[in-house]
Amino acid sequence: MNTYSTSYDVIVVGAGHAGCEAALAAARLGCKTVVITINADHIGEMSCNPAVGGLAKGHLVREIDALGGEMAKNIDATGIQFRRLNTKKGPAVQSSRAQADKEQYRLRMKQVLENQDNLDIKQGVVDELIVEDGAVKGVVTSIGEHYPGRTVILTTGTFLQGLIHIGLKNFSAGRMGDPPSIKLSENLKQIGFRMGRLKTGTTPRLDGRTINFSKLTPQYGDEPPIPFSFATESIPQKQVPCYITYTNEQTHEIIRSGLDRSPLFAGVIEGVGARYCPSIEDKVVRFPEKPRHQIFLEPMGLSTTEIYPNGVPTSLPVDIQFKMLRSIEGLEKVEIVRPGYAIEYDYADPTQLTPTLETKLIRGLFFAGQINGTSGYEEAAAQGLMAGINAVRYITEDSPVVLDRAQAYIGVLIDDLVTKGTMEPYRMFTSRAEYRLLLREDNADLRLREIGYSVGLVSDRAYRRYQHKKEAIEQLFNLLSNIQLTPTPAINEKLCALGLHPLNQPISLADLLKRPGVNLAGLEAFEQRITEVEKSVAEQVEIQIKYDGYIKRQAEQVKRFKKLEHAAIPEDFDYSKVPSLSNEVKEKLAAIRPKSIGQAARISGITPAAVSILQIFLKKHNYSATIDTNPLT
Repeated sequence: MNTYSTSYDVIVVGAGHAGCEAALAAARLGCKTVVITINADHIGEMSCNPAVGGLAKGHLVREIDALGGEMAKNIDATGIQFRRLNTKKGPAVQSSRAQADKEQYRLRMKQVLENQDNLDIKQGVVDELIVEDGAVKGVVTSIGEHYPGRTVILTTGTFLQGLIHIGLKNFSAGRMGDPPSIKLSENLKQIGFRMGRLKTGTTPRLDGRTINFSKLTPQYGDEPPIPFSFATESIPQKQVPCYITYTNEQTHEIIRSGLDRSPLFAGVIEGVGARYCPSIEDKVVRFPEKPRHQIFLEPMGLSTTEIYPNGVPTSLPVDIQFKMLRSIEGLEKVEIVRPGYAIEYDYADPTQLTPTLETKLIRGLFFAGQINGTSGYEEAAAQGLMAGINAVRYITEDSPVVLDRAQAYIGVLIDDLVTKGTMEPYRMFTSRAEYRLLLREDNADLRLREIGYSVGLVSDRAYRRYQHKKEAIEQLFNLLSNIQLTPTPAINEKLCALGLHPLNQPISLADLLKRPGVNLAGLEAFEQRITEVEKSVAEQVEIQIKYDGYIKRQAEQVKRFKKLEHAAIPEDFDYSKVPSLSNEVKEKLAAIRPKSIGQAARISGITPAAVSILQIFLKKHNYSATIDTNPLT
């Protein structure tokens, strides 16, 4: 065995979206870091759709940015279409999404890693963890290289025992064109980790020169495009449209004709697929009453003709893929550049992790991304960032950073994983966040910038900009609250011109803004200084004033949540001592080892009665204590 001469503080295995954020965070915080990846040319690779964000996922990207991560900056620099989603709904569920130039996204992220101080990049296949006395001490690669390390972060994506399916043909791969990681999964099982099997899929890639776009409906992005990063001022690169088309009854009939050769329906695939992102054959079978399914034809970059047909992930045989696609309007003569496929891979039950993403079994070992059962670039990147931060804090013996469910979507994501686990690829939705009115995209910096700065990932310049924004918000609040309108003929005439009812008594501009149909821009007729306010500041103030009652109500709910969240349960507490709990509840509590009463209450199968019994027992026997889930706030 060849022992590498450098001993690292942090070893990151994998350089996908989780690995990139983990490695950058650790290196930027001053730790000697190495990222080991199977293919150094595929750092930051978009294995599936060439896009970042989407419903709830956009929230994650903005939170990553607020904490000092890289994903938002990378998509801002390489995005070729930006759109705000759900703009006709309330601000809590509005999200951002951007098409990426797939090649440029990868190249820029690789360049960022290559130019990062304290960070080395090595190409290799990690086969084994080195574990001594219950703590990780490094990794061993397939060619016998021994990398010593104080912590290890596994971000293995779909590479653990990866198996690709196209029709009834299958072969080992981490993704199309890359080899899998075979031995590491076996090593994790030998150590004692509970492993499972999941499945995901992707669409065929099409030759844009063979698509008749004149028959299709273009979908343009927002103008001007709105960046993801709070540091990005504008998007200078060229923007391009996507195109919309639909499957039809003929398409569905072709799909049905190939189901006998579908690995999904022939019982070849064992892994559980994503319920919310089914293959096109799954959609056709599950929803036979639907005459068509929408497809978005998304360009994969400015310098390529390849098109990603979002909406038709499939593992059907290639001949069926051809027939299916050519039955769709605009695709009558389409050529496939790369076939669609399904991939099965191993993952580790995430209830084996603490809220810091460190494993309970091995000290200093962290898991992030699809190894924890999640699906999506954004979910992976969020976990990678938090694992990177907490690996560093493990080394420095500082208190870990754990975001709770009332602070961030990242907190919801990680809490769901480590508390409830998952039996299918986990995807973030706004409905998963019970305090979503407080966890909006627009206020991610107001929620998390202080933490990012305290950790050391947010620059002084970015922090000053954030402080300036906070001061501007406070000034505008004061301005709107202090200016009173009186029911004079001149004032009422202006109100009528805006389509508003006249005043009968004095009212502040802030209270006037709460009226239906009134927006901040309309108040410029009464106060000229409003025109000088930055757009992000105006948006923030308008939302907070208009939704003031709802926000206050949710803030009260958060207070009750925090009370339970801060009610600590001793780490070594023996649940068998609580006589009134059922054996099933005792086993679940002992397996998860919740940090607090609040976390215990969220474990599947733990009833409110069981939580109450546990609370009473802890108090009666003087186990009660308080914890601060995030010492940086």
